[in-house]
Amino acid sequence: MKTDIEIAQEAQLLPITEVAKALDMTMDDLELYGKYKAKISDEYLKKIEGNKNGKLILVTAINPTPAGEGKTTTSVGLGQAFGKLGKKAVIALREPSLGPCFGIKGGAAGGGMAQVVPMEDLNLHFTGDFHAITSANNLCAALLDNHIQQGNELGIDTRQVVWKRCLDMNDRVLRNIVVGMGNKMDGFVREDHFVITVASEIMAVLCLADDMEDLKRRLDRMVVAYNYAGEPVTAGQIKATGAMAALLKDAIKPNLIQTLEHTPAIVHGGPFANIAHGCNSVRATKAAMKMADYVVTEAGFGADLGAEKFFDIKCVQAELKPDAVVLVATIRALKYNGGVAKKDLNTENLEALKKGIVNLEKHIENLQKYGVPVVVTLNAFVTDTEAEISFVKNFCHERNCDFALSEVWEKGGEGGIELAKAVMNTLETKESHFAPIYELNMPIREKIATVAKEIYGASDVVFSPAAANQIDRLEKLGFGELPVCMAKNQYSLSDDPTLLGRPTDFTLNIREVYVSAGAGFVVALTGAIMTMPGLPKEPAAYQIDVTDAGVITGLF
Repeated sequence: MKTDIEIAQEAQLLPITEVAKALDMTMDDLELYGKYKAKISDEYLKKIEGNKNGKLILVTAINPTPAGEGKTTTSVGLGQAFGKLGKKAVIALREPSLGPCFGIKGGAAGGGMAQVVPMEDLNLHFTGDFHAITSANNLCAALLDNHIQQGNELGIDTRQVVWKRCLDMNDRVLRNIVVGMGNKMDGFVREDHFVITVASEIMAVLCLADDMEDLKRRLDRMVVAYNYAGEPVTAGQIKATGAMAALLKDAIKPNLIQTLEHTPAIVHGGPFANIAHGCNSVRATKAAMKMADYVVTEAGFGADLGAEKFFDIKCVQAELKPDAVVLVATIRALKYNGGVAKKDLNTENLEALKKGIVNLEKHIENLQKYGVPVVVTLNAFVTDTEAEISFVKNFCHERNCDFALSEVWEKGGEGGIELAKAVMNTLETKESHFAPIYELNMPIREKIATVAKEIYGASDVVFSPAAANQIDRLEKLGFGELPVCMAKNQYSLSDDPTLLGRPTDFTLNIREVYVSAGAGFVVALTGAIMTMPGLPKEPAAYQIDVTDAGVITGLF
């Protein structure tokens, strides 16, 4: 059996200029990055602003398990299936982070016969967007420390510096560091921290900005520290905005590539879903909606994280109204939620399936609370039995969800036709009445509690003394009407990753709350969630290599 990278490397790609023609784009609308990648020009984005919007379809999933769900694979395959049916479709996805590529998760190009390509380029350096974000983040950090060193005119309290440096790699030893050691000219000695680039506020800012003007406005208001009076100090006050914007001038432009079947794919931005808001850029999504009749996008991890933030943060800020949701599950993952060990998932087990399907049930209920029609799809495995598939199908129909089997990993677009038809049927027969789960004028505690109880199923929320004080401070500073971005583990609906299925009667623990004023949300950290991941004992990097002929191997 061929690996994903072998399938991608054997694919016959079209020049990106040919892919663009399907969207009525010319060479002048593109800024080429080689033969198979391009940035979409600002001029083209302005030109299509008056076009009618296509249907917006969100792909999300149940909670991730070691058994695999295939959310990106499904997104890509669904886009390819629309193409097979003669429909004009565009896929809008996130860019992958280098950290997970060399860590445990792998890349984010899809899999099997449903991939975006060039796969190696996408998973490694792509068009340099993440490097630009890293540089802009660390420029801000350097200017901040330089301001303190050069007289500290703003009266910054070095014990209340909240801006962290970043790196697009999993490096746990950089989570907590000391900077400024040495002599007087080497700066003030203070504790500092690193986050992974996809957790940088600049990543969120870039992904939520409408244009360069909006980007600069958001960069300007990012809180980097507090002064001795407890007042926020912004990136604008340390005069970092213009230089950061210069570094992000090209990164703000969406990237155009293709699938294995030459369906256009706009891949841009990549905030983590368990730390940040987990969606591709607003610019990419809005552009796709002006370019096609069907737009397939996705949100990271399970629907409790990615979809919730897509709805309550991205859609609210960007004034988007999704038309349908595709909820991805696998028989294997549902049985895993039912208590079956990974090694035994290939055996039919209806009792475990009945026990574990409560995870799917909760996600269906959650999505329906937003007023958006839901289509459930099973990402098929050869070990799935007819009895297991029939059980899930009937379960979904009983809950007013269309259902389709997806075989896109094996068959590409052809294997997604059943799903594409189910989605079109839902779009034609069920109207979306999208509304967020909470009102922005609710107090911060109530917004957090709403997500915790309505989406996660928590019975109560407990705020640490530090978090409670932080919330009071943020509300006094005027940040109380921002949406909340919940930072939670992805494996469970609760803040305990070991609680599978549908946990009940649990308490959600909020340990820290801070504002991302540029992004426009308040972040609530739960449990032991970390903003700088570490590497596993056997990281994926061990398997990655380059042949003498320059061919990359081992990337997945």
